[in-house]
Amino acid sequence: MPKGKGNYFFETLIAIFVAIIISLLLVVIAAFAIKIFNIADSAILIINQVIKSLSILLAGLFCLRLPHSGWLRGFIVGILYALLAEVVFSLLSGVFAFDLTLLNDAVLCGVTGLITGIIAVNIRKKSE
Repeated sequence: MPKGKGNYFFETLIAIFVAIIISLLLVVIAAFAIKIFNIADSAILIINQVIKSLSILLAGLFCLRLPHSGWLRGFIVGILYALLAEVVFSLLSGVFAFDLTLLNDAVLCGVTGLITGIIAVNIRKKSE
């Protein structure tokens, strides 16, 4: 398969959806852990940020395989993941809030994606 612009687009799109799926799985696991271990409500925000970062990291490492512009594709994955995750989890909770938290998530996810993209592309260069 040729390495054209369309392949970069689909690779990025797949990474976003893989990150969403990983997030959904980790949220279910975290919910059980919070219930079983009686974790304080103040820790839930931190757990959510860790889940988002871990989801982007894993999806980026597994899905971003093509060379060049890993930082940009990772950044795009992070930003679009943050927006799509907000929509998905808002639909699940029934409450959508467009506030500073969304901006905070977008920045954190964008930086996480940027770093992940750099790592993913450089890991592929070393293994070739």
